[in-house]
Amino acid sequence: MKNINKTKFSCQRDGLTIRGYEYRPQGGNLPIAIVSHGFMANQMTVKHYAQFLAGMGYAAFCFDFNGGSIMMGKSDGKTSDMSVITEVSDLCAVIEYTKRLEHTDSSNILLMGCSQGGFVSALTAAKLKDQIDKLVLFYPALCIPDDARSGKMMWAKFDPQNIPEIVKCGPMKLGRCYIADVVHMNPFDEIKGYEGDVLIVHGTADKIVNISYAEQTVATYKSEPYERSVTYRTIEGGKHMFSKNHDKIALKYLTEFVNAQW
Repeated sequence: MKNINKTKFSCQRDGLTIRGYEYRPQGGNLPIAIVSHGFMANQMTVKHYAQFLAGMGYAAFCFDFNGGSIMMGKSDGKTSDMSVITEVSDLCAVIEYTKRLEHTDSSNILLMGCSQGGFVSALTAAKLKDQIDKLVLFYPALCIPDDARSGKMMWAKFDPQNIPEIVKCGPMKLGRCYIADVVHMNPFDEIKGYEGDVLIVHGTADKIVNISYAEQTVATYKSEPYERSVTYRTIEGGKHMFSKNHDKIALKYLTEFVNAQW
């Protein structure tokens, strides 16, 4: 992109190296945007969002979660050691890294996540509370704890009362921790406490994360006594991972949200 610099970055979490890219315009004191990818995916699936946010004036970052990718992932870690909770720790490490950079404004941070990355971003925002200024969730997978309790997560099937050490989920080998870390979790309780502005975008035809989870997420945020905006947008016919045409609509909603909160 014109006038957008792309540079590699890395940081550490529990001895594991997280690797990604920063996209940023010229100048200093830049607001921070960190974009998190979904289950089995990698940073390449969300880099266009980071590039877009850089075009809006952010120092924007995307990265691979430790153990979070089945192919092309650049970070360390085994898929069998990955869970939503380890990904929260990864995201916190990236946030701390970005806050230490000379050209960033650590008081203005936007977290954005897709699917599992959206769930992780919401959990992280609740953990860090007023340290996060804006939260953007595209089809956030708050269904994960319910899926764990049902014994069926994507292609994986198991007994939630007797979780095996290794669970095969299609091409991905999951460890017991992936299920155990969420099987007793109420995700809507866990995301409470974040005080900043929220945008949630979900497709009406999503068969992986039912739109009811987005609706309940919106209701949870709106039930809290904070003076902030909670914006909910649906995309008619939108599926899990937006098509190019649906992505254009989602980016329009993202632009409106960011511009309204500048």
